[in-house]
Amino acid sequence: MEPILQSISLSKRYGRVVALDNANLELYPNEVLGVIGDNGAGKSTLIKALCGAVQPDEGKILLDGNEVNFNSPMEARKVGIETVYQNLALSPALSISDNMFLGREIRQPGIMGDLFRFMDRFKMQKLAREKLSELGLLTIQNINQPVETLSGGQRQGVAVARATTFGTKVIIMDEPTAALGVKESRRVLDLIGEVRAKGIPIILISHNMPHVFEVSDRIHIHRLGKRLCVINPKEYSMSDAVAFMTGAKEPPKQN
Repeated sequence: MEPILQSISLSKRYGRVVALDNANLELYPNEVLGVIGDNGAGKSTLIKALCGAVQPDEGKILLDGNEVNFNSPMEARKVGIETVYQNLALSPALSISDNMFLGREIRQPGIMGDLFRFMDRFKMQKLAREKLSELGLLTIQNINQPVETLSGGQRQGVAVARATTFGTKVIIMDEPTAALGVKESRRVLDLIGEVRAKGIPIILISHNMPHVFEVSDRIHIHRLGKRLCVINPKEYSMSDAVAFMTGAKEPPKQN
């Protein structure tokens, strides 16, 4: 089976600081790949390189076996790679539908859209409501209410719904359950399962070990700017993962 998304020997330096040191990663179809590592291990830089927010100094990125070079997150979005950022990247004062289509607004057909650039708000609201319903967010009654009126879990749902609306290849989630309560975190984990069931592979970056072990098919352990190892969560415990991550235990040999 060929990876959908792959990084090969990515390197990134900031002066004397080495953020990535020949980092490799493979994401396969229909899987959730957990990415864990200590603070400063280079996880965020790796993910930013994959979604176009950072340009690596060396190495290459393959999508469906073809080399790609992203100069911005918008270029990654155009080929179907969506990222749910830790801060959600939502505009609080705008409505749910406006946030979902921000930067990708649908225009009205004909001269009103082509010449006067009028937006087709009815269509955007309809699509936003359908996507939220698909993800089970039935508690949101008014699609036009400002995002600032939503709970943390609902906001996370909006960010995930936006990603699944436009993410046709890969969805990257950076700490999606950070600062959420138990009930809201449970809903986000359910959303991850529902997205995977639709055939979209996910990269999940998190410090929450129980969440990573619950939803991941494989776990990529990052240390000192590169991949240390990849483990099967069914074969290793959370204590083993922490020991590998911190250097207290020798990692398993990789094929």
